[in-house]
Amino acid sequence: MSNLYVYHLSTPDTPNKVLTHSDDIASTLAEQGIRFERWQPASRIEAGATQAEVIATYQEQIDQRMSEGGYLTVDVLSVNHDHPQKAELRARLFDEHHQAGNQLHLFAAGRGLLALHINDYVYAVLCEKNDVISIPAGTAHWFDMGENPRVVAIRLFSTSQGWAPNFTGDDIANRFPQFED
Repeated sequence: MSNLYVYHLSTPDTPNKVLTHSDDIASTLAEQGIRFERWQPASRIEAGATQAEVIATYQEQIDQRMSEGGYLTVDVLSVNHDHPQKAELRARLFDEHHQAGNQLHLFAAGRGLLALHINDYVYAVLCEKNDVISIPAGTAHWFDMGENPRVVAIRLFSTSQGWAPNFTGDDIANRFPQFED
């Protein structure tokens, strides 16, 4: 089940709001310019699948989303518990960053915690299979897939560079709860 935890920067241990209903999550995030919805993938795929396998499986749905949203590039985050670089990948994604372009994340399997730092709040979304979330250009965020990851996320980008993070240098992610699965 997807969850949204809303924290004020002054209280990183205690959320001001916890939402579990997808309509409530979507409307709360929409107030911040973030789109959240559910999708029904055409097929099933397991964490650890290669980028080529994931893209081939979801090519039609990827093409549709790219066309609708003006996205230019696609990549896949596919990590399971025995991935040889899971610690390095987790650390890189856990550093707060923003992107020059818009992003769309389609979760095809597993789950992870996507935190969005907007003004004086952190919106931590526990994303899982079938969740779709947009991240507007310039929105500071980080992603935590946990110590024993199991996630497949298709990421669409509105720039030709794809995933080109601009790290903020802020250690904010360390002050908020991490993903524990």
